[in-house]
Amino acid sequence: MSHFLPVKLEHASRLINHGPTVLVTSAHGGRRNVMAAAWSMPVEFTPPRIAVVIDKSTYTRELAAASGTFGICVPGYAMMDLTYAVGSSSGRDIDKFEAFGIDTVEGPVLKLPLIETNCAAWLECRLIDEKHTEDAYDTCFAEVIAAAADARVFSNGHWTLDDSNQPLHTLHHLGAGKFARASSMEQARPITPAV
Repeated sequence: MSHFLPVKLEHASRLINHGPTVLVTSAHGGRRNVMAAAWSMPVEFTPPRIAVVIDKSTYTRELAAASGTFGICVPGYAMMDLTYAVGSSSGRDIDKFEAFGIDTVEGPVLKLPLIETNCAAWLECRLIDEKHTEDAYDTCFAEVIAAAADARVFSNGHWTLDDSNQPLHTLHHLGAGKFARASSMEQARPITPAV
């Protein structure tokens, strides 16, 4: 049973604005791939647009460039080892979905392979042609076409991270296979300025 519910596109940027490591999925011509990416961020709210660094030498970039699309999946803590594995191997050598036993769902709009198991959210994205930033900085810009999140951690446009949903807390790559996990959240209290 899927706990994923659609996310209003006006809230899609909140799925990655806290800087989690993401999984980038791509497919074209019967081929598919998944890779880990540590650098992604929202860049515009309406329409929702994101940026993600995808090295030009990767198989994911090749497939995304050919199709003009890619998916962003936000892995949870329960997916730490798998996130590191798909980020440390090449899709040119193996079908990572098959090799690592990764189940996918088909995206509702772009039909991309998306991951829900042990993930907090996903976004279906259409590339925006920005050749200079792609070539010079490996930064790809895209418009978010559809988004969904696991209601146990994200609903009504907001995150809820607590002890009950730790396996879905997002990951943050620190380098060399080390990750930090988002912890339980705290609510800030208003402070009245002294006059």
